[in-house]
Amino acid sequence: MKVAFQGERGAFSESAVYAFFGAKAEVKPCRDLTEVFDSVQEQKTQFGVVPVENSLEGSVNQTYDLFLTHDLKVCGEIILRVSHCLIANPSTNLDDVKAVYSHPQALAQCRRFLERLGRELIPTYDTAGSVKMLKEKGLKDAAAVASEKAAEIYGMKILAREIEDNPSNYTRFFVLSKEDASRTGRDKTSIIFGAAHTPGSLYHALGEFAKRNINLTKIESRPTKQTPWEYNFYLDFEGHRSEPRCAEALEALAKSGAFLKILGSYPKAESQG
Repeated sequence: MKVAFQGERGAFSESAVYAFFGAKAEVKPCRDLTEVFDSVQEQKTQFGVVPVENSLEGSVNQTYDLFLTHDLKVCGEIILRVSHCLIANPSTNLDDVKAVYSHPQALAQCRRFLERLGRELIPTYDTAGSVKMLKEKGLKDAAAVASEKAAEIYGMKILAREIEDNPSNYTRFFVLSKEDASRTGRDKTSIIFGAAHTPGSLYHALGEFAKRNINLTKIESRPTKQTPWEYNFYLDFEGHRSEPRCAEALEALAKSGAFLKILGSYPKAESQG
């Protein structure tokens, strides 16, 4: 089993892979999220794992946008506790640090610590990739924000632990596949839909779920990127798309003439944070 993820070895996405598939999973690091989606789409890997939202900083918009350009399903979700460390080369001390590198989401999640530190913040494509870069370039006056695992993999020094602003820092990941998952009785479904620019269109769309007593767990809008000020809606709800009441709601939504894409049904993550 081969699983693609975005980032370098030691990234939180890699930890999510092992949390879902177990320690024996073969991983394929990818430069960016597009490469993860392409890897699964082109069947270079059987699965991919991508971050979809963080409990503090919100959604990973690129992940949502990529579902519109790829024909993939969500077959699972993982919720991972995220704890950040400040990491540097073994000979570097905190007073030596002039710049801190990391993914923009990680920098945002550690905003208060980094503001107190008062160093230059430099966004990069990956948390663990920042640690790898410091090691390869031998930078003695810089640090990176990443996982304890990344420090271990690259033989680096931890200057500070648990630097995130809030200990309730969790990231939710989707597992990508060509097919979604079978019904388990504790499922969720994710969809994308559009609503006409008419009074009450969104109200009526959501009403299809309300009148069938289907619980919505998330709704978010994103620009269609086709027509200015028009939006698609990303919706998660409890239940499997094959359940009669869920199937009826989806059928009613499709009959309304709105754009509808079912991303997949999958078992709820064991830990909800």
